[in-house]
Amino acid sequence: MTGGRPGHGAGPEDPSTHGAYGADGASGAAVDGLADPRNAPPPGGHTSPWFRADNIPAAEPAYEAGYVPSPGPQEPRGAPNGWYDPAGYQRDWYGPQEPSARMAPEVPAPLPPTVPAGAGSPAAPPAVPVEVRAPAPDFSAGPRTDVLDAVHADPADDAGPRTEVLAPVPDGPAPSSGPPSTTGGRAERRRAAKARGRRRQGPAPERDVPASAAPLSRIEARRAARAAKDSPAVVASRLVGETFISLGVLMLLFVTYQLWWTNIRAEQIAGKETSRIQDEWAAGDRRPGVFAPGEGFAIMHIPKLDVVAPIAEGIDKEKVLDRGMIGHYGEGKLKTAMPSDKQGNFAVAGHRNTHGEPFRYVNKLNPGDPIVVETRDAYYTYEMAAILPQTSPSNISVIEPVPVGSGFEKPGRYLTLTTCTPEFTSTYRMIVWGKMVDERPRSEGKPDALVG
Repeated sequence: MTGGRPGHGAGPEDPSTHGAYGADGASGAAVDGLADPRNAPPPGGHTSPWFRADNIPAAEPAYEAGYVPSPGPQEPRGAPNGWYDPAGYQRDWYGPQEPSARMAPEVPAPLPPTVPAGAGSPAAPPAVPVEVRAPAPDFSAGPRTDVLDAVHADPADDAGPRTEVLAPVPDGPAPSSGPPSTTGGRAERRRAAKARGRRRQGPAPERDVPASAAPLSRIEARRAARAAKDSPAVVASRLVGETFISLGVLMLLFVTYQLWWTNIRAEQIAGKETSRIQDEWAAGDRRPGVFAPGEGFAIMHIPKLDVVAPIAEGIDKEKVLDRGMIGHYGEGKLKTAMPSDKQGNFAVAGHRNTHGEPFRYVNKLNPGDPIVVETRDAYYTYEMAAILPQTSPSNISVIEPVPVGSGFEKPGRYLTLTTCTPEFTSTYRMIVWGKMVDERPRSEGKPDALVG
C-alpha cells in the first residue's frame, strides 16, 4: 500500500521520493515530530517518511453544510482501496444481521482526506463531517418502541443471543453534535449499543371505571327496601325450621344422657354402695333384721352375665332402681321373704335398660345357671328354673310364695327376678324364677359358683 523504503526498492532511487527529508537533519526533525501527540494525524492519515502519496486519489472538496450523502454502503473518502471495509467491520463485530424495517440504515461518516506531512507542505484542514440523522418517527398514535433485530454476541451474555430493544426517539430538533470522537474502542461502542437498547417504560394503560349509578328517588328506595324484606311465609318457615332443629338437638342430647350418661352415673353409685356394704360386714357393725327403704343389705352375683350389684330395700325408682341397685319387694302387699327365711319367695326388681341396667341380659339365662345372693352371714345359691318372657305389670301372682306360672307346686325357697320388656320400654314385664340349691356360711368360704 505504501512505497518502498529508500535503498530497498528494486529500481533506481527517485530523488522526488525523499522530498524535504533530503536535507541534513530533516529526518531527525520528522521523527521528533511524530512523538508529539498534537501532530497525531486524523483517521486515515499517515506521517511515515516513507509513505508515498502518489497512490492516494485526489482530494475531494469538503462537504457543504446540510449535505446528506446517499444512503447505502459507501467507501470512505480519502482511504486507499481495500484498506477500510465498513461492512466487513460491522459483520465481524455484530455478526450477520438483517436491518429492521423501522430502523433507519446507518451511513458511515466520510473520512476527511489526508495529506502527507512534509517540510514546506502544510497539512490541509480536515473536512468537517456532517452527521446523518434518520427521519424522526411519528408518535401521533402514541409512543413506539423499535426492536433491533441484530443479535449481539456479547461474551457477558451466557444465556445466548438476545434481542435488543431501542427506546423511542422523541420528536423535535436534533441536538447539535461536533466532529466524531476518535477515542474509544469496541468496549465503548458496545456500551453505547446497550444504552440504546434499554426499554423506556410507557404510560400505564387506562382502566375502565364504571360510571356510578344514578341515585334512586325516595319512592324507588322504599320499593327496593320492601322488596329486600322477607315475606311472612319465608319468616314463618324459617322459624319452624329453627324450632325443629332445636328440638332435634335436644332429643339427641336426651338420648345420649339416657343411654350413656345414666349408666356411667349408676355404676359409680352402685359400686360405692357395694364397697360400703362390704366394709360394714368386715367391721361387724350390723346384724340382719329390718332395713330402711333404700338401704343396701345384700349383693347379687350372676356369673354368666358378669353382674355384681347391691340389693337395697324397696323398689323405689329414684332411691333404688335409678341408682343402679336391685330392689327387694319388702313393703305392703308386695312384701316378700328374705333369703334367710326357711320358706318363701325372695322377689327383686331391676332395670333392663339405662341406669346401670343390671338385668339387661337375663333373658339369656338357661335352666341350671347359678345366681348367688351374698349376705352378711352366708352365701345363698339359686339355680335358674323357668322364664316368663312377657306378662302384665299388674300381675303380682308371679311374686307369691308359690309363684304362678313358675312350675313350682309346693312351698319352698324360691327366687324371682322381674324387669321391663321389650327393651327400652316398660309396657310389659319379664319374669325369671330360680330355686335355692345351696346355703353356705361365710366362714366356709365362697361357693363353687363364685370360685370357678
